[in-house]
Amino acid sequence: MNYKNPWKTVSTKTIYENPWLRLREDEVIRPDGKDGIYGVVEIKPSIGVVAINEKDEIAIVGQWRYTLKKYSWEIPTGGSVKEDNTILDAAKRELEEETGIQAAEWTALGSIDNSNGVTTDVAHLFLAKRLTYLTPKQEPNEQIVTKWISFKRAVQMVMNGDITESCSVAAILKVYKMRLSQL
Repeated sequence: MNYKNPWKTVSTKTIYENPWLRLREDEVIRPDGKDGIYGVVEIKPSIGVVAINEKDEIAIVGQWRYTLKKYSWEIPTGGSVKEDNTILDAAKRELEEETGIQAAEWTALGSIDNSNGVTTDVAHLFLAKRLTYLTPKQEPNEQIVTKWISFKRAVQMVMNGDITESCSVAAILKVYKMRLSQL
């Protein structure tokens, strides 16, 4: 199998940029040898955290998702920012900002590529345990509700389509699989 890049980038131009993303348009030579364009949404790495308490409940957050025009239940998620030294620092910051939770134990669950046909968004997933509860530090544009549900219920919500956000689905199922392999 040939894993060599069959695409050739001829030029790149920025179409739009804000603090959260950059949209670029690349003039390319496609794998079939013809000229084309490719639109890419560049997004800083993101994180998702499954925070599990001593009762085997996870923190899920609910918020209105403007892009999809619907309310969404998901694990705490967010993007990295230049002040974060590491992806783990970003995960710790986001968990505390959204929920007021700090964790003493962190396990990396790997990463997923979100919509890798159009974005550079790579989400890094974590499991957080041994929790301490503080006051959330939500950003002004956030109206986030935190609730605790059993881990079993979270898996059911993923499987029946009540939790659909990609980081949440992947992280919850990764933790589920990790638990199965420990039996």
